[in-house]
Amino acid sequence: MEKFKQITSTCVPLPIENVDTDQIIPARFLKATTREGFGDNLFADWRYNRDGSPKTDFVLNDPTYSGEVLVAGKNFGSGSSREHAAWAIGSYGFKVIISSFFADIFQNNALNNGILPIVISEGFLQQLFRDIESNPATTVTVDLINQKVTNNASDTSESFDINSYKKDCLLNGLNDIDFLLSNKEKIESYEKQRPYSY
Repeated sequence: MEKFKQITSTCVPLPIENVDTDQIIPARFLKATTREGFGDNLFADWRYNRDGSPKTDFVLNDPTYSGEVLVAGKNFGSGSSREHAAWAIGSYGFKVIISSFFADIFQNNALNNGILPIVISEGFLQQLFRDIESNPATTVTVDLINQKVTNNASDTSESFDINSYKKDCLLNGLNDIDFLLSNKEKIESYEKQRPYSY
């Protein structure tokens, strides 16, 4: 995975609450066994007409908005456990998702796939939506080391929580297997010294 420390980016606003994983990536796309192409089908039912043409009123089809940060309404990623939802978001190019609440399983799937889900207060979220609507060039700065997100339009910041293990993995670009391999010598040393009892 790519190392993540800090980014400053414009945002794509999705001010819809209770977005579930079937809306993020519809079930008909789950037959694939590799991650390739999932970004093309992110929010497919909202993004495309039945004939495959883009819906001009959906935010991903609006050239006004772009960036590596998705700003989403409360309760993002609810519904069935679907790692493909994180694949689709990452494949599209998002590195960060900001919301006031995430479903636990989705949040873990995102972290496992190198995407940082940030939980902020509802007030901070709504101000960010207003600033993006007023000026689509609004940027946020996400500082993972100091666990802080800043709305650069209003010059306001909030701290966010993250599991220390997942933070370490993101900072060093490691997935779970990479982390174990990076500690192989320590593990082997411990196993040699560990007393066995049967």
